Amino acid sequence: MLETPEHEAFRAMVRSYVDSEINPRIPEWEEAGIMPLHELFADMARLGLLGLEYDPADGGQGADHLFTVILAEEFGRCDHGSLPMALGVQVDMATPSLARYGTREQKERFLRPALEGKMVAAIAVTEPDAGSDVAAIRTRAVRDGDEWVINGSKLYITNGTQADWLCLLARTGDEGGYRGMSQIIVPTDSPGFTVVDKLDKLGMRASDTALLSLDDCRVPVANTIGEIGRGFQQQMAQFVVERMWAAYTTVGACDRALERTAEYLRQRRTFGEPLLAKQYIQFSLAELAAEIDLLRHYNRAIAERHDAGHDTTREATIAKLTAGRLSRRVADVCLQFHGGVGYMEETWTARFLRDNRLTSIGGGADEVMLQVLARLDGLTA
Repeated sequence: MLETPEHEAFRAMVRSYVDSEINPRIPEWEEAGIMPLHELFADMARLGLLGLEYDPADGGQGADHLFTVILAEEFGRCDHGSLPMALGVQVDMATPSLARYGTREQKERFLRPALEGKMVAAIAVTEPDAGSDVAAIRTRAVRDGDEWVINGSKLYITNGTQADWLCLLARTGDEGGYRGMSQIIVPTDSPGFTVVDKLDKLGMRASDTALLSLDDCRVPVANTIGEIGRGFQQQMAQFVVERMWAAYTTVGACDRALERTAEYLRQRRTFGEPLLAKQYIQFSLAELAAEIDLLRHYNRAIAERHDAGHDTTREATIAKLTAGRLSRRVADVCLQFHGGVGYMEETWTARFLRDNRLTSIGGGADEVMLQVLARLDGLTA
């Protein structure tokens, strides 16, 4: 997909916003271990950054998917990974099912306020005993008249302490495995809902990640997204978009990391010359730059297929797997070439290493991506 002048202007606007309004505040958020998401999302909504592809009737912009690619790439250039992840949850992880399958009333009550930055959303799938194995979730919603009574817990929930509502996956039937699940909107002011703990993480430290409890939590059956019993299938489609976002942000993050490393190596002199004069360093950075460019163009191919209405499950899986492994290599090489100073907390390389390690875990671990590809390509017994 080729960028039009409108896409280029959008990229310039987002980059300016990140550089002037976001990056200067990141040290404060990292120290606090949290970001003011209601304030930030309201600000982003005024700029038209939320709901780019969603229907204008729901408060969206009605834009093509390349605008989302650009948004993710530019936020990937943030000085930390926390806000790109929180933003991704809001626009591409907690809201796609609601936009696609939700009723008009659901969209007015929950989707529109999320796109206007008035509500923070979260996706609640992972549990203490069910991570990548989504079919193993135990949180159960039992129908009592016109209400679901929900019991269970959700773990590693991004935006979890600030969310106004959750897109929650729960068992609503007695079938085992992937059958009998539903996606349910759970307002976080519902009786029986509790934020148990804000988790202390290796990286993404400014992103609030929570352990949540639902104890006889009652919500209307009318809060069910789409068809009762089809939640697993709807969530798998939502995961595809999540993995695409991860691949898009990785390009921006890795681009910026190489730029910053090259800047440092031009200034850092050893044995009478800049470190960047060393052929080994040049070749190492050039190889990584080439791989980033390959991912960038693969992402564009995904975006084109997505806009054409094709299933991008396989492509998103490949991109997510590639992005996770590539970001780990970029982080390691950039830190290594900074030497001792790169190991210091005051240097961006330490945070970059920590934050980007999550890409190979969240949204489906590398091993799960390989399992999906093996199945899709007929490579199983």
